[in-house]
Amino acid sequence: MAVAKQRSSFSGRIGFVLAAAGSAVGLGNLWRFPYLAAKYGGGIFLLVYIILALTFGFALMTAEIAIGRKTGLSAIGAYKKLNKKFGFVGWLTSVVPMIILPYYCAIGGWVTKYLATYISGQATAAAEDSYFTGFISQTWSPIFWFCIYVALTAVIVLFGVQKGVEKASKLMMPILAVLSVVVAVYSVTRPGALEGVKYYLLPDFSSVTPSSLLLTIVAAVGQLFYSMSLAMGIMITYGSYMKKEDDLNKSVAQIEICDTGFAIIAGLMVIPAVFAFSGAAPQEAGPGLMFQALPKVFASMGFGSLFGAAFFLLVLFAALTSSISLMETVVSIFQDKFGWNRKLTCLLVTAGCLGVGLLSCFGYSIWSDFKILGLQILDFFDFISNNVLMPIVALLTCIFVGYVVGTKVVADEVKLSSKFRREKLFKVMIKYIAPVFLVIILVSSVLDVFGVITL
Repeated sequence: MAVAKQRSSFSGRIGFVLAAAGSAVGLGNLWRFPYLAAKYGGGIFLLVYIILALTFGFALMTAEIAIGRKTGLSAIGAYKKLNKKFGFVGWLTSVVPMIILPYYCAIGGWVTKYLATYISGQATAAAEDSYFTGFISQTWSPIFWFCIYVALTAVIVLFGVQKGVEKASKLMMPILAVLSVVVAVYSVTRPGALEGVKYYLLPDFSSVTPSSLLLTIVAAVGQLFYSMSLAMGIMITYGSYMKKEDDLNKSVAQIEICDTGFAIIAGLMVIPAVFAFSGAAPQEAGPGLMFQALPKVFASMGFGSLFGAAFFLLVLFAALTSSISLMETVVSIFQDKFGWNRKLTCLLVTAGCLGVGLLSCFGYSIWSDFKILGLQILDFFDFISNNVLMPIVALLTCIFVGYVVGTKVVADEVKLSSKFRREKLFKVMIKYIAPVFLVIILVSSVLDVFGVITL
């Protein structure tokens, strides 16, 4: 295996935290978290999610970043370097971002199109029932916006870790934070929005049953993968760019705070606004919420075009920080494996992303009748990566760290730069609790898609 002589690195801990937090803050926070929070009891879901982020999420993120920093390699090389027999986990991990990147960029193209729509003052048109389906069912328009989005992502990755990924994160993350707060404040001050704020922030323990709590936990753990960029090689790759003297323990805590804080604000942007418009919680997830329900809300508000433009600019930045991390991870994987230079690798990965991403674009137009397991092409890619591969990768990582190389390997790496303040919690989560959660997530997700149960 050829490895580059000089490995890129972040300039320091702030650069690493902003890049990692940018990766974590993405479309999953904006269109999945608010819907799940609304569906699973509002404040109850929020409380469960925060507890899990500080335990389950903390343990997996610490393990992945430590593996990356200790080995100085992306996923394929990292697992193999620590134990040759577990090299296959690195290969499995590496497949995840390769599957996600193309369809994520297809959705990024939709976001770019909607931003252009609102900038041009077409809030009323965007709110029409047929606007979104009419757009994605066209053959060439979605591809045009998809290509623009891929180009934006590729240019940033092409500039490298410090000049590209880190600099873009340092620019976009503060803007993202400011826009989020502005949009959330505007949303919660709409007439009728207060009921949505109460539903979202105040847990109603009287409605909790053992079965509802179990479903809420399953949904919250599943959301952690989306929210914290776990089990897709990103944190291993970013960890490999982290300097040994940078405080790993504090970095993980700051990423947790950034990601969870943004998820909470995302709920404040969406749930109160939908309450103000319809008097009820969001009933749709994914594209239905982002591109159909919310435009109706914007159209009903004063300054709807301005509000919609601000919202979709925020969504674009959130999507870009995540797609940059996905592409950077794939680029790093090929560079580590074949020793290619960054420019060649980035161009090849971009070409592959464009080619595979066309499948997701065509899946709603000329190939709309073609389904796999009853799912559209994009939905199938999403199911395989997020509901099957990521829980498997996370489970194998827990087994690898907990029972093969030992938790001491991770603990020692953390202690190179700081005290390991939650070391006992880390060991218990990795060895005993997280594996149980992951098996439940994997089984329930598969049973859900086959209609055996409903999540």
